[in-house]
Amino acid sequence: MTYDCIIVGGGPAGLNAALVLGRARKKVMVIDAEEARNRVTRHSHGFLTRDGITPHEFRRVAKEQIEAYPSVSFTTDTAVSASGADGDFTITTDKGLAYHAKKLLLAVGKRDIRLPIEGLVEVYGKSAFVCPYCDGWELRDQKLVVIVSHDKALHMAKTLSGWTRDFTICTNGDDKLTSQDREELNKHHIPVFDTPISVIDSINGMVKGVRLEDGTMIPCTGIFFAPELGIGSDLPQLLGCESAEDGTVVVDKFGKTSVPGVYSAGDSATQMYQLIMAASMGSMAAAGINSELLTEAWEQSW
Repeated sequence: MTYDCIIVGGGPAGLNAALVLGRARKKVMVIDAEEARNRVTRHSHGFLTRDGITPHEFRRVAKEQIEAYPSVSFTTDTAVSASGADGDFTITTDKGLAYHAKKLLLAVGKRDIRLPIEGLVEVYGKSAFVCPYCDGWELRDQKLVVIVSHDKALHMAKTLSGWTRDFTICTNGDDKLTSQDREELNKHHIPVFDTPISVIDSINGMVKGVRLEDGTMIPCTGIFFAPELGIGSDLPQLLGCESAEDGTVVVDKFGKTSVPGVYSAGDSATQMYQLIMAASMGSMAAAGINSELLTEAWEQSW
């Protein structure tokens, strides 16, 4: 079978695209390894009608609703290679299967590059988070530590100030803050520590404090940190999609990449890491894909 579209990635972007394309009566295959980046979190926020839902439940409900559209299929697998051109793409999976499609949507997300901070894994998703918009409400008015490098410190401080004014910045050895940034942080009574972090102390995933290599202990009840991210798959690179320096795929407003017939949506194509943003990008990409398919069919019918 040749599908109208293969969607690689079953997160909010891929699922919303599958919903829109299913309703458009297009044959779709969603290939997903079920290793979502947000699976470590207990709740997802900021998505109207689904605020507080667990990532697992979000996907379960989405798939249940998509099942109403029989032209959409799902397989649990990992896409490992891609080849072909617009109208005739092939995706090969880790299980050795090959799928063919006219269009591709790469909703492959981003992956966390593990930060070398002892104790961070134990608290990530429980009391340490990366996005104030997603989890700032739960940590409002608490004593926090922000682990962030020099180029993002001031931005993070301004953002987090809407939820709490009681936080300390740890640059974890990065002492390259400008004098102007330090002056502004000092003016707002925000402590800054440049000493590398030794360990994050916690009990059952709940942080108690951040210990620095010089022995300084910074008590806190929560952490926000700036993650290091990589693209979730090398498929965009294999296909020759134009990408930014950090791997983010360059797309237009409909998710179209520099490669004809290839689209991208969600975290793989933006630095705005919001559940609702990913879903909306998936919807727009599906509209773009459907429009291309309809136009091609229209022109071939004459």
